[in-house]
Amino acid sequence: MTYTITEESFDSLALYRNEYGDRLNWHLVFMLPEWLKVWWEELGTGAETYLRAVRQEDTIIGIAPLKVDGRMASFLGSVNVCDYLDFVAAPGREEDFFNVLLADLQQNGISHLDLRALRPDSVTLSWLVNIAQSRGYEVLCQPDDISLEVNLPPTWEEYLMILDKKQRHEVRRKLRRLSEAGQVNYRLARDSESIHGSLDVFFSMFTESRQDKADFLTAQMESFFKSMAGAMTEAGILRLGILELDGLPVAMIIFFDYNNGIYLYNSGYDPRYNSLSAGLLCKVLCIKESIEEGKKVFDFLKGDEAYKYHLGGKEVPLSRCQITISQ
Repeated sequence: MTYTITEESFDSLALYRNEYGDRLNWHLVFMLPEWLKVWWEELGTGAETYLRAVRQEDTIIGIAPLKVDGRMASFLGSVNVCDYLDFVAAPGREEDFFNVLLADLQQNGISHLDLRALRPDSVTLSWLVNIAQSRGYEVLCQPDDISLEVNLPPTWEEYLMILDKKQRHEVRRKLRRLSEAGQVNYRLARDSESIHGSLDVFFSMFTESRQDKADFLTAQMESFFKSMAGAMTEAGILRLGILELDGLPVAMIIFFDYNNGIYLYNSGYDPRYNSLSAGLLCKVLCIKESIEEGKKVFDFLKGDEAYKYHLGGKEVPLSRCQITISQ
């Protein structure tokens, strides 16, 4: 078989995603070309892109979204804003893809791979690790972080039964208290105009709800969020969930609706409504709506905040793999 490697751009990757569909496994939001392009333009510094497609004749069998700094290559993206990272590979062609890719990296003088935010089902852990070891490369994989997710049942009542007795009671009690406080409305902003018009309110809630979030939202990070929101809304993936009480927004969440799952990216709430658990209930109502829409997974993404466990989240270990490529 004849394989070639071609240098790509973010725009060409976007074309391939439309052309190939499920024949290439774009299984993570943070691997999508729209996301990678915004990250690179807003936050990518001190490195060069290594965007490569491995082809068998005219057919793409995998894509490497990497950045290179000296002789070190790592995923495009950073772990402070990208919860999961991985390669893109055609199902059934992973072994061919990685063997060709590793040979090309070696030929280009790359001696180390530092790959982070890897889910257990990533193609990196499922395929690359064993292939690298079989080639005699040194491989070190270690725990990096955790995320939490819950598999959603068909009905709200079945979801409540997933929770332990205490948390089931708390969810019902808090929803009742909120409804007694006024007219409750949970709605989604889906289009560019609605989302753009609500972002400043979200940023205000985001920074006021926790000090660490206020410290995180620098001017550069706010610019990234705005650009990312625009790109992912245009891609039809980003949603803004808004909890209103008597017509006033009291809590908001940013999440992605992708591959029949919901990915909770960030949240904020008005501290004046802390006693009503507005921030938590905005997430609860998002879970409820996700179940009603037939979604299969609610992913809380990275972090071990207590509320994720209380709402039924189960831990997903994330790994970091460092591979030394023999020259």
